[in-house]
Amino acid sequence: MTETILFAAILVPCLIIAIVFHEVAHGWTALALGDPTAKERKRLSLNPLRHVDPVGTIFVPGAMLLLGGPVFGWAKPVPVNARRLNNPRFGMMAVGAAGPAMNFLLAAVGAALLGLFVHTLTGPATEFTGLALRVMTTFILINVFLAMFNLLPIPPFDGSHIVEGLLPEKAARLYEKARPAGMLLFFGIVALSWFAPGLGVIENIVGPPVTWVMERYLGLAQMIADK
Repeated sequence: MTETILFAAILVPCLIIAIVFHEVAHGWTALALGDPTAKERKRLSLNPLRHVDPVGTIFVPGAMLLLGGPVFGWAKPVPVNARRLNNPRFGMMAVGAAGPAMNFLLAAVGAALLGLFVHTLTGPATEFTGLALRVMTTFILINVFLAMFNLLPIPPFDGSHIVEGLLPEKAARLYEKARPAGMLLFFGIVALSWFAPGLGVIENIVGPPVTWVMERYLGLAQMIADK
């Protein structure tokens, strides 16, 4: 139980930072491209309370943590009105890409801090240094996982907006009509992760790319540490 509490104490702040910056990145990109909806609804704030979804930010991650399954979550989506964007087709693709891009940037910052921390270490490892290394590694992992998970080309994930923007217009319209099916698939993934965590549905879908990207960030940290 003590380990679970410690893990939660590390995970929750990392998850909140990753999710809040992810959502604000969507809003700022939309604003830059002509849509002030998020600003009008005061969703460009870094205040977590403006973005918390009781189910996705608290209940689901907490339950998955207790069940021993993969921990993931979501926030209240930042409102974006495609019709107010200067170029709706490109704009929605850019807005969709902004969230994962922010998480990749945060992961890079985390890797740089990890490398600098290791570079400054002297003497034997202590309980504090072990905890600090764990916090920074978890922060990188959470951001990589959130970015890769959201890049799945399944509505309502950000990857679906990117795919829709890249497809020819006729194919994009057909893809948009398939959004309800994407929602069903999403809830199916959540249900399987919830009721059958042993199947490792999420790990098998995003696990390999997350591992590959994570190794690149840890390599960056090691490079900085060795300087």
